[in-house]
Amino acid sequence: MKLKFSAFDILLYLILCAITLSALYPFIYMIAVSLSGTVPVLKGEVFLWPKQFNLNTYAAVFDNPAIGRAYLNTILYTVLGTTISLLITAAGAYSLSKPEMLFRKTFMVMVVITLFFSGGMIPTFLVVRSYDLLDTIWAMVLPGAISTWNLIVMRTFFSAMPQEVEESGKIDGLTEIGIFFRLVLPLSKAILATIGLFYGVAIWNNFFSALLYLRDADLFPLQVIVRNMVLQGAGGANGASNVGGDSLIVDESLKYATIIVTTVPILLVYPFLQKHFAKGALIGSVKG
Repeated sequence: MKLKFSAFDILLYLILCAITLSALYPFIYMIAVSLSGTVPVLKGEVFLWPKQFNLNTYAAVFDNPAIGRAYLNTILYTVLGTTISLLITAAGAYSLSKPEMLFRKTFMVMVVITLFFSGGMIPTFLVVRSYDLLDTIWAMVLPGAISTWNLIVMRTFFSAMPQEVEESGKIDGLTEIGIFFRLVLPLSKAILATIGLFYGVAIWNNFFSALLYLRDADLFPLQVIVRNMVLQGAGGANGASNVGGDSLIVDESLKYATIIVTTVPILLVYPFLQKHFAKGALIGSVKG
């Protein structure tokens, strides 16, 4: 079978290739710089491929105790926060998907209003402080535990679920909680994977909450360390710093290496969730 391409198809492929290259280039450039020697980086000779390949920059990143501690903090916040957010969002969405729920429309209006209005930064800070959550891990996972948009998307999914599933559970003697945990959630892997990915990426990249609610440097997530490095620099005025004795590392290389180290783990999650994500991204567009 011979494939035929029209002029529009060729133009479309060229545009898609240009968009892909523009998205990949910054990432490839950072990898190249972080793996290059000091002299080529200072001279601006690095483009797409490392020159004077070495791993000194990454060794300096992993030897920094602050980065290692922040890495563990970020993993803890992401795992704990994603679990809590998924559980609360799924429970709320399942309740709001029931037409027989008392004051369902009223609660739904209250939920939708939060899409357009929020309490504001200062009132939210005062609430967090009043519950003694400052300088605790809970300050990083509880204030933003629910996304209204994710709640509405998940509610749409539960609304399209066949009633026969719940009826079969009731025949077997399950309560509403039993139906939710033993029947509904196992059948909702696509939406759970999609929403969980949204929550996980948001928590992994979250640094603003840490700036507001954390004062203890031992609780800082990785993104705060990266932010401080990007804004303040890691070395002196000459743009380079001595690390590990004779090794001279350019601040730009150190920043890029840290960014790569913080980005790769969350990128590695995508291949494992791609199947569910592709299916869950279209949830709510078609009701069966």
